[in-house]
Amino acid sequence: MTSDTPRSKPARPVVTRFAPSPTGFLHIGGARTALFNWLYARGRDGTFLLRIEDTDRERSTPEATQAILDGLRWLGLDWDGDAISQFDRAERHRECALQLLEAGAAYRCWSSKEEIDAAREQAKAEGRPPLFQSPWRDRDDGDLSQPHVIRLKAPREGEVSVEDAVQGKVTWKASQMDDLILLRSDGTPVYMLAVVVDDHDMGVTHVIRGDDHLTNAARQGLIYKGLGWEVPVFAHIPLIHGPDGAKLSKRHGALGIEAYRDMGYLPEALRNYLARLGWAHGDDEFFTSEQAIAWFDLPQINKAAARIDFAKMEHLNGLHIRAASDARLAQAAEDLLAAQHKPRPSPEKAAAFLEAMPGLKERAKTINELIDLAYYIFAERPLEFDEKAEKLLSEDTRAMLARLTSHLRNNTSWTSDVLQDVARNFAETEGLKLGKVAQPLRAALTGRAVSPSVFDVMETLGRDECLARLEDAAAG
Repeated sequence: MTSDTPRSKPARPVVTRFAPSPTGFLHIGGARTALFNWLYARGRDGTFLLRIEDTDRERSTPEATQAILDGLRWLGLDWDGDAISQFDRAERHRECALQLLEAGAAYRCWSSKEEIDAAREQAKAEGRPPLFQSPWRDRDDGDLSQPHVIRLKAPREGEVSVEDAVQGKVTWKASQMDDLILLRSDGTPVYMLAVVVDDHDMGVTHVIRGDDHLTNAARQGLIYKGLGWEVPVFAHIPLIHGPDGAKLSKRHGALGIEAYRDMGYLPEALRNYLARLGWAHGDDEFFTSEQAIAWFDLPQINKAAARIDFAKMEHLNGLHIRAASDARLAQAAEDLLAAQHKPRPSPEKAAAFLEAMPGLKERAKTINELIDLAYYIFAERPLEFDEKAEKLLSEDTRAMLARLTSHLRNNTSWTSDVLQDVARNFAETEGLKLGKVAQPLRAALTGRAVSPSVFDVMETLGRDECLARLEDAAAG
């Protein structure tokens, strides 16, 4: 493990936020953004807030909002206070647009869509950037009774810069900045204004988000300055790409957090993996959330896009499964079965599952694999044999198992060690190696070719269930 490096100390109490739009599920990129904000705040005794940016009323749905909340809760990213609706704050956003107007940082514009389109086409024809330069910027003789918008008065000369905690200083020419609409002609505020007002009113000190918002930061910085507010620390993190280096999309596999839950990932493993996507603490790969909270800082975030690696994710999940307590895994399995609308095991089977956990978790990389390995516990007679198990149960091996069953039936002690001795002695009398007995025995008792030690399996299942399953297998 590497030694901890000194990290930056904020001048004021840290407040971060995650601000998703409720237009779909919580995707993996959004989950990592939420995680980085959560880690940064929790590591500095700060505050982590949640804001639902639901101003797009046509695309925002209550179902999507609930999916985001459920995804964050499952991932273990708890937020402080209530989730805030951006739409509910529209009146405050309008108030701030008028403040900008009064301060001379914004102006009213009566230009029609046709006039704007024509001006842009003319700029293109003259080889200029297709930015609309409103003729109303320095006028105040418009008719207030007629539809109009309120625009931000962006600088026309010089440069606009953002000091970013990840990307460094990023600069744009003022000639590339247009006069952003703040308030539409119907009086509704635009997203860019709403974000600034909400972040200021919520006391956000650090805006940690995807680098696809980097250009927005330049415009939003102008709004902050126009209102006389302190600009927060911006930290624009690289996006997540697929294994092929292309922008992550549905073709790369499951994207919603609930899909990873259904695939059998532990939330602590997914937090671990997502933290390593674009951020590093030396060579550490496996770490706890407590360690991530203590280590995480903005300077260690990479500028380049991170590539998702599903094989690494699964491997890391297996490490977390082996590190988890047996009771934790049993509960995770029961929760997953419930999420998949499958019946929960009976108290007796749940107890057997917990007893078998030490052997099961050594072989599983996902909770689904853990459940599948425990098929022999949950299954009802007669067992369904998978293809490999079926091949092990030939006519000859079934006959051999029938003879072994006679030896086992006379055995009163049913512990793993005693059962292994019985099987070894039987193998010697049959002129076989122990594996030639143990393999079909495993298939008959578990329905699978792979399981924990077959003698541990027998102890877990108990004498009566084992003998009954062996009789089923012998009967074919």
